[in-house]
Amino acid sequence: MAVCLEAQRTLANQGVSARVVSMPCWELFERTSQKYKDAVLPPTVSARVAVEAGISMGWERYVGSRGAMVGIDRFGASAPGSTVMDNYGMKSATIVARTRELLKG
Repeated sequence: MAVCLEAQRTLANQGVSARVVSMPCWELFERTSQKYKDAVLPPTVSARVAVEAGISMGWERYVGSRGAMVGIDRFGASAPGSTVMDNYGMKSATIVARTRELLKG
């Protein structure tokens, strides 16, 4: 979550307005009303980036066809957590770059 907030600050400094939404449980989110879901993930916003410190499979339902994902779609690394995260691109610079690419269309 911290890397997402850092990416949000960087994007804001670049004139890009972005929201960070934490969704720790898809099942609980799906049990909420459509009104709540639309408030959290407005249907009018199609530029979405999901960040998952694990496999990105499944997030496409929330980012949509125009969205992007930053995730770790492989396994087997062994190192201190921060080293693994950096080597797999789980850092704010990656999120900012992916967001900028997405906004270019």
